[in-house]
Amino acid sequence: METFWRTIAYYNASTWAGQLILILVGICLTVLLVRRPAPWVKWAMKVYLAAIYLWVAVVYYFVCCRERDYNEVMALYWALLAAIWVWDLATGYTTFERSRKYDLVACVLLTMSFVYPLISLARGLTFPMVTSPVMPCSVSVFTIGLLLFFVRRVNLFLVLLLCHWALIGLTKAGSFHIPEDFVLVATAIPGLYLFFKERYLTDPYRATKPDAKYINALLIAVCIGLATLLLVTMANAFFL
Repeated sequence: METFWRTIAYYNASTWAGQLILILVGICLTVLLVRRPAPWVKWAMKVYLAAIYLWVAVVYYFVCCRERDYNEVMALYWALLAAIWVWDLATGYTTFERSRKYDLVACVLLTMSFVYPLISLARGLTFPMVTSPVMPCSVSVFTIGLLLFFVRRVNLFLVLLLCHWALIGLTKAGSFHIPEDFVLVATAIPGLYLFFKERYLTDPYRATKPDAKYINALLIAVCIGLATLLLVTMANAFFL
């Protein structure tokens, strides 16, 4: 745990200016994408997402977190996520077409990225040893929130990898006593349900095997299981 927080402090102290630029660019692009989704804005957002994922892979994991075990594996994982956005940029798979179904949920999740450092400060931590909006879990929350604005066509492979990352964060939150990471799991659970519901269950004329009602029941059961696991882990972290 000491190594974990030491590397975070080193990352924040040495890259705070770059993080600030990434945050400001992300805010500007998100506002433009939601309000005025011109083709160049959609293209720029995909470039931005690929860049920030690559930042996490190289700057955060490979450089600043080289003291940690398995940092190269984590860097490779995020490099893969960055490659998915490069592929999406080339193919145009994610169209960024507004659905307006889950705008409220999306807005809440987008703000969660900025809750991370507030939780650290509320726990008595001080800069630079705090979580920031440009760290793996907060970037994951930002991506899930952003994609919920545009659920008509999103890359479910990317969603699954982010949800898998959330489960990794759940184990880390308990073992390293990082309650900030509970935010990611709490957002990934409804996000997982909504993405898959939109993909498989919104077309009443689409035949599925098993039937849509059974798929919906399975999704609900999985989310309840994940929520139960989250609550148990939180209880162990705070009360045991």
